[in-house]
Amino acid sequence: MILEAMIHHVKRGMEIEYEEAFRKASLIISSMNGYISHDLQRCMEVEGKYLLLVKWDSLEDHTIGFRESPEYQEWKQLLHHFYDPFPTVEHFEKVNLS
Repeated sequence: MILEAMIHHVKRGMEIEYEEAFRKASLIISSMNGYISHDLQRCMEVEGKYLLLVKWDSLEDHTIGFRESPEYQEWKQLLHHFYDPFPTVEHFEKVNLS
């Protein structure tokens, strides 16, 4: 399992519209192969700042299966115009501490 993490900023005054669009986009991402779960958090200190966490079975499920799919084009159309600046997406794997 990998964790995709993205901190992003939504253009001022567009937060409500963004959250509504994200509800629609959630249906897209949750239908993809390898998808496990996702969570969107709104920052309490900085207006327009969000954290998106998505769990995938593998890195390729996100980078190839989702990003190279027709569904991703719909995702982009729904969400990408809200970002300023465009966010960086990072992937993490769990550290076994035992």
